[in-house]
Amino acid sequence: MADRKCITPRVFLYRHGETEWTLIGRWTGTTDLALTENGVRQVMSSGKLVIGRGKLIDPSRVARVYISPRVRAMQTFEAAFGADDRKLLEDGDNITVTAKLAEWNYGAYEGLRTKEIRVLRKERGLDRDEEWNIWRDGCEEGESAQQVTERLDSLIQDIHTLQKDNLHGERPSDVVLISHGHLLRAFVKRWLRQPTDFPLSLILEPGGVGAVSYDHHSIEEPALLAGLGFPP
Repeated sequence: MADRKCITPRVFLYRHGETEWTLIGRWTGTTDLALTENGVRQVMSSGKLVIGRGKLIDPSRVARVYISPRVRAMQTFEAAFGADDRKLLEDGDNITVTAKLAEWNYGAYEGLRTKEIRVLRKERGLDRDEEWNIWRDGCEEGESAQQVTERLDSLIQDIHTLQKDNLHGERPSDVVLISHGHLLRAFVKRWLRQPTDFPLSLILEPGGVGAVSYDHHSIEEPALLAGLGFPP
């Protein structure tokens, strides 16, 4: 019996590979760092496993690849997708570089580590009752949780427009997002119609791939794909 969900459109979440700041835990938002050599290898390894004709992410079934404008995300796209796959997507005008997928703007916290941010905030008289939480408190001189929510909701609306008439496989309409750790985890929460501070702990490793979709082929039933079946 065929899997009843196999033709439901999916949204694949592809985090960029390792950078120098990833290695040392520095928060990297607007700083435009390139991937390390190991970061390129991470992305290529993931891409070889999941991208290609007949694979989990089949470029012939992708309606749109959305990419953050940061160098590390653009490099991830180049390393993950082979030349023929990129040409197929380019010929179909199926690639969009968008600031909606740029990493959270960390503002005054750019380049700091989590412990350093918490010390800084306490020195400024903040967080007297509970520890700082980016998902709730946002970033001084950067983006608030509400601002991130608004741009992600706009992107989700764009994706719904692409997929809403193809929920039973009428036309291939998978989507790929190539972006960043905080932003993609916030995307999952907003996809599920939860606030960014909803207590759902998510991990997305450098070069890692996740996915969301819909239950019962319905826009009104967004779902997290907790397990992915690979094509035979």
